[in-house]
Amino acid sequence: MQLANTAAIVTGGASGLGAATAQALAAEGAHVYALDLPAGIEDAATTDSITYVPADVTDPEQVAAAVTQAAGAGAPLRTVVNCAGIGPSARILGRKGVHDLALYAKVIQINLVGTFTVLALASQAIAATEADDQGQRGVIINTASIAAYDGQVGQAAYSSSKGGIVGLTLPAARDLAQYGIRVMTIAPGIVETPMLASVSDDFRAGLAAGVPFPARLGHPEEYAKLALAIIDHDYLNGEVIRMDGALRMAPR
Repeated sequence: MQLANTAAIVTGGASGLGAATAQALAAEGAHVYALDLPAGIEDAATTDSITYVPADVTDPEQVAAAVTQAAGAGAPLRTVVNCAGIGPSARILGRKGVHDLALYAKVIQINLVGTFTVLALASQAIAATEADDQGQRGVIINTASIAAYDGQVGQAAYSSSKGGIVGLTLPAARDLAQYGIRVMTIAPGIVETPMLASVSDDFRAGLAAGVPFPARLGHPEEYAKLALAIIDHDYLNGEVIRMDGALRMAPR
């Protein structure tokens, strides 16, 4: 599928995986609407190819408004990449007692329900566009994690949310096939994003050493490159691709 002269939505688009993806899509000729929380985009400058839109993925009205903005700007909405998410750590039973139930619900609401909300509302707008000569209208790429498969101690909430995205992939692809919309998921391993900004260099080096090959952390640009490859490859649909250097996480 071609990106030039189309519109794209990237959630979590002001930093990390989302920012790298927004820049990569823009470089291929798409006009990108990068959704993020207001605090996340306050220092982001709107460019000719990237428009930063304040939107909370847990608020359907804000998501609907952002989708309307992207779909109504004159170019067909073809691409959605869901990168918004959080990853707090807490044990089901810890020193302070039972896992904060509100925190568990919040992680599910942002990571899983937020992803579904964007997918559903954006797919409606994509379905309304004119198909290309092969019947294609668009691609939606969601972000899971290897924690969906190898959740560690303290990752019950995060792994649940990302496992839900894995489970969403195939039925979403089947639901949207009649509209010419493909659905794919990327499950990254340990990627150098703002979530790791607070850890020490020694801890980061230890994480990198656990990756079979290449023995380093992933880069957001590599996620973006994979997203572009998925968009370009018209026969990829309904699948989850691990991007993790063959890493399989230990219990802790």
